[in-house]
Amino acid sequence: MSWAAFHTESEALASAAHEALARRDEQRAVELFERAAKAEEKALDAIGPDKPRTVGITATSAVALLYKAGKLDEAAQLAHRALAMNRLPAFALHDLRELLQAIWNEQAQREAGVSFVPGQVIVSVKGGEVVSGGAPLDVVLDKVQIVQNLFFRTAEFLKDLPLRKHGPPSKELQARCRPWLFQSVPGSYQFAVAIQKPAQQEMFPSGDPEPEVLTETFLSILRAAGEDPDENLKAIVPKDDYRATFLKMTRNLAPTGKVVEQIEIHGSGDREPITLSSGSRKVISDSLRVAADKPTLPGVSDKETVLTGVLRALHLDDDWIEVTVDSRHQRVTGVGEVVDDLIGPMVNREVRVRVRQNKRGPPSFIDIEQEE
Repeated sequence: MSWAAFHTESEALASAAHEALARRDEQRAVELFERAAKAEEKALDAIGPDKPRTVGITATSAVALLYKAGKLDEAAQLAHRALAMNRLPAFALHDLRELLQAIWNEQAQREAGVSFVPGQVIVSVKGGEVVSGGAPLDVVLDKVQIVQNLFFRTAEFLKDLPLRKHGPPSKELQARCRPWLFQSVPGSYQFAVAIQKPAQQEMFPSGDPEPEVLTETFLSILRAAGEDPDENLKAIVPKDDYRATFLKMTRNLAPTGKVVEQIEIHGSGDREPITLSSGSRKVISDSLRVAADKPTLPGVSDKETVLTGVLRALHLDDDWIEVTVDSRHQRVTGVGEVVDDLIGPMVNREVRVRVRQNKRGPPSFIDIEQEE
């Protein structure tokens, strides 16, 4: 058989494996990923040395499929074999090294006796003030916190819990899907996130989603929020309150372009990353604006404006926040449905608050986002 035939077979098996994951049939998915990997290895052996790009793509795919099948030793061996090949393209060298780091991380986890949900999420911070292997600490800490909060929100969404407005996630949920941070390969600045499995095998009660669904759903929500918040995200997250919260958190994860130009997120072994940029922020803000805008009453001339300053105080129970603009404290009321873990990290940080200014009292809240 030719490379094309083996590669087509591998793609069909991998697609079936992802469908099995969506059905929460992990055992069947692992079996299909392993068969897909074997087909891809045969495809790799069928390529001549005059096609280095095809070699790079196929080798990376085969290693990724072995990794997804949980065959860590075999995946590492094939990655080393591929890295030793001549004329391998730069993108393949990077992807294979990244996969090797993910494999080493999981091998270390197994040796430590800690179990994690299969697959890791790689977050890359690029451009602007970022250098190879390093980035401003405040920016990285902000993004790590947002990623953690997004994982907890995804778990609550999957459990079909009411949207949490105040306080942290329940201790039970934090214990059952605890995110861990791992190093990734140098290249701009990168870190890997893995979700620890609970000591008991069930993360959720019977009939609720399994832990393996969490990472897949997290990535699906982020991709839809950044690329098509009006249609695709609505299909994944039909509840309006959850959808608005995911949109606002994804917007805060996306860079403004002032310090960082781009953030990429992908699962280990995935070829197409989710890319968030200043353009993504605008797409999300436009979507939120359409959802939030309400027609004004006849004869009312409320003027919309933006306050740019430092968020100095908030009292969500009393429905207000306070922003310092040019050394002047400005209270904004009507904060309403803003949730704790969305606005809490913004305290003492520069923010942009969209408000309605009127003559009857303090400005009323429309939206808030953090500046870099």
